[in-house]
Amino acid sequence: MIAPAVYRARWAVAVIFAVHGASTGTFAARIPWIADHLHLGAGQLGLALIMPALGALSAMPFTGRVVGRFGGKTATRLFIALWSIALIAIPLAPNRWAFMVVLLLAGAAAGTGDMAMNAEGVAVEKVLGRSIMSGLHGMWSVGGLIGAGIGASAAYLGIGAPANLAVMGTVLLVIGVTAGHWLLETEPSATEAPRFSLPRGPVLIIGLIGFCAVFAEGACADWAAVYLRRVMQQGEAVAAVAYATFAFSMAAGRLCGDFLVNRYGAVRTVRFAGVIGVLGGMLVVTKVSPAVAALGFGLIGLGVAVVVPLAFSAAGHIGDHPATAIAGVATISYGSGLAAPGLMGGIAQATSLPISFALVTILIGVIALSAGRLSAATPESLAVSS
Repeated sequence: MIAPAVYRARWAVAVIFAVHGASTGTFAARIPWIADHLHLGAGQLGLALIMPALGALSAMPFTGRVVGRFGGKTATRLFIALWSIALIAIPLAPNRWAFMVVLLLAGAAAGTGDMAMNAEGVAVEKVLGRSIMSGLHGMWSVGGLIGAGIGASAAYLGIGAPANLAVMGTVLLVIGVTAGHWLLETEPSATEAPRFSLPRGPVLIIGLIGFCAVFAEGACADWAAVYLRRVMQQGEAVAAVAYATFAFSMAAGRLCGDFLVNRYGAVRTVRFAGVIGVLGGMLVVTKVSPAVAALGFGLIGLGVAVVVPLAFSAAGHIGDHPATAIAGVATISYGSGLAAPGLMGGIAQATSLPISFALVTILIGVIALSAGRLSAATPESLAVSS
């Protein structure tokens, strides 16, 4: 018999995922205002936008120690609060150097919050004995869409980013901290987590699977519209459909992913999804038509949607320190988000953009072949661990 508190915790962690995504989406929608306000050129803005990823990757290996010392509930509430407060501070930076520092710190808050809430998701998953991680990441996508929509509406109405982000940051702070009250009261770890941990062994292998998935995500997010514009010779409006198709299929795949995992298991779900993703990549690189290419990007989204959530879940069920293992997987996986845009562009410059997406297709094939490494995220394994 599962206690009602567990179901409350399941929805509480879903709300926290949505809050984290909404913070990210709100910031993304107001980047143009900030860039204009600080008079940032394309190169300066590009350099500044690397800072959140650097902050996150720098802080992630230390997250396990904090979660292990204070417990997942306290750590999650703290990090989500810091990310919401950082959202308020971002548009107040007086110059581009201060902006970069604030983004670095904001990235650290967002990254550690990401790890803590994923560890909480794994904790709830263990008690429930069934997969919930894909749906939680789907809630992050929903939150991101809501935050971006509110930010875009504020911009349309002429509301400045400081007011927009101050209101959203405050609201998300209250929602996140309040929802955190219903998280499971996980005790600090009996054995102290290492101060700094890089992945090794099974966690390293899982991290490499995550690397392939995040690389494919980043490549499609940054280059799908460019592909239709430059390779398929389409206008900007049609080109934007490629990214929209990819983003929608990613969100839908994650929201439906738990049903498939609970019914067929993580390994078969990822293997089948990988085959769909490879088919999508083939539709992209063969350049049959713009519509077929857009469909291909949608299939790629379906192919990789559940991989990162299940990689986090599998890592979280290995060893005594779930947050440390998740942070290790995230360090590798999210690192590919930095590599993907530049590597895709470099290969395209040397050869062609279809060749770049051939690499993406190969990486998705690697995911399908390596699906067995995610067996720890199967419902049977979750039931045993609970």
